[in-house]
Amino acid sequence: MAMRELRAAVVGAGRLGALHAAKYAALAGVRLTHVVDIEKSRAENVARLTGAAALTDYRDLPGQVDLVSIATPTVTHLEITSSLLGEGIDVLVEKPMAATLEEARQLAALARNSDRVLQVGHLERFNPAVVRSRPFIKGPKFIECHRLAPFTERGTDVDVILDLMVHDLDVILSITEAEVVAVESVGVAVLTERVDIANARLRFADGMIANLVTSRVSQRRERKIRFFQPDAYISLDYEGRRLQIYRKSPPPPGQTYPTISAESIDVGEGDPLADEIAEFVGCVRQRRRPQVGVQEGLSVIELCEQISKAIEGNAV
Repeated sequence: MAMRELRAAVVGAGRLGALHAAKYAALAGVRLTHVVDIEKSRAENVARLTGAAALTDYRDLPGQVDLVSIATPTVTHLEITSSLLGEGIDVLVEKPMAATLEEARQLAALARNSDRVLQVGHLERFNPAVVRSRPFIKGPKFIECHRLAPFTERGTDVDVILDLMVHDLDVILSITEAEVVAVESVGVAVLTERVDIANARLRFADGMIANLVTSRVSQRRERKIRFFQPDAYISLDYEGRRLQIYRKSPPPPGQTYPTISAESIDVGEGDPLADEIAEFVGCVRQRRRPQVGVQEGLSVIELCEQISKAIEGNAV
């Protein structure tokens, strides 16, 4: 497998699926063979742009592909992913891993038993600003996240926690091994029947606190995370891909208090989706576990469940 060309397919030909297809089509050592969507015209449009064949049923893929990206609505993830894993196909499933904790656990068990690669598409892990910030994040005491977006119909098959907050939850869980010991959360349904705005406050066993504000009905777009730690304040703009670090310096002669200096870190342009897919292909070739694999995807869903239950507990 390390030598031969790998055959790839994308299931789901919406905006995100089309992006996945384009990345596979441009990747050396991989041939995009199929694009699948229940709407034939949509599959054909993406297939025509990438040189692939169009299908309307993912169940026609076994025997024709080695690996698949799944970019369909979250409520379909369990059915499609479990079917393809069961056929011996390695899978990159878009976040969130599944629509419920029980479904995520089913997928995790199936992936472990099938010896297939199952990678979860938490794209922010590959954001160049996140990657570049890793060496500077050391024992933060407080984390603050704001993820705000205008309303779109995409993602409304789940609430805003599974739709958007999952990004920041995954990043936070990736920097600490401490368990979450307390969750406080509130949420409001605004334009859909599910929670569209949520605030969660998480306390970890090591004393770290994380406060997250997430909205998919905002008038403006913002995606930022800030880390407050004893030696520095680190501000990361996901969307602008900017990283700033503020540090304190000893007081100048004759002064009492330290001064604060600011440094902007060059993170480069990067292509997070291309890097995510390249990681997936590398894991398939080398039969290694991805950095965002079964346990990482499951841990995020478990925390989402805790936050949702806390919101239900606050409902009047």
